[in-house]
Amino acid sequence: MTDRPLVLITRPEPEAAELACRVEDHGMRALAEPLLTIRYTCGPEPDLSGVQALLMTSSNGVRAFAERSARRDIAVFAVGDATAGAARRSGFGSVQSAGGDVDDLARLIGQRLDPDRGALFHPAGTKLAGDLAGRLKHQGFSYRRGVFYRAEAAQNLSETCREALGAKHIAYGLFFSPRTGAVFATLAAPVVGPTGLNHATAICLSEAVAGKIRSLSWQRIMVADHPTQAALCDCLRRAVPFDTK
Repeated sequence: MTDRPLVLITRPEPEAAELACRVEDHGMRALAEPLLTIRYTCGPEPDLSGVQALLMTSSNGVRAFAERSARRDIAVFAVGDATAGAARRSGFGSVQSAGGDVDDLARLIGQRLDPDRGALFHPAGTKLAGDLAGRLKHQGFSYRRGVFYRAEAAQNLSETCREALGAKHIAYGLFFSPRTGAVFATLAAPVVGPTGLNHATAICLSEAVAGKIRSLSWQRIMVADHPTQAALCDCLRRAVPFDTK
């Protein structure tokens, strides 16, 4: 049996597959187990009259907006670098990244935009993390949100994932959102029992995410230094006890 550690990736597709490739490029094995499935919602062309900027808090929001609107002439303010990259690949020419979470995004907008120059439009999902709307309204901005997608939670773990958990093959689990953490905790508990993960390390994007998986018996729970995928991957590289390259 290989001694390369097995890393569980719980992100939705296509990010799960992309991250799996990065993990394997660093000498580890990857098991992609998306616990949320993204479904774009149907709707009319969004009304962007009077909008000075689009707020993108996920790559899913970028892709969902691009499916419904041909507009690429509005400035984009993205929560992080991955979302900013998705916006550029979708054809947006003016893209700025906050490099963090929604609080960082609200600060960046406050520094760069004038509330008197127009509204802010947020293509989002049905569930939101943080209070971006409250932060922006407190700064005097007009905030408009459109629901462009929903994230459906998995009802079961795949047979491959259940077998890997049961055999204690998973060395690391990567968790990016509180909802994903909660789904995993619910689905994994009957499989692993009270001590089934006491050999494994969970690596989480934030303390809020970590709080959702603490009910499981991890050997260790680590939190990324900053709420970005790059910081989480750095955390994983620090956790691996040998040179995987």
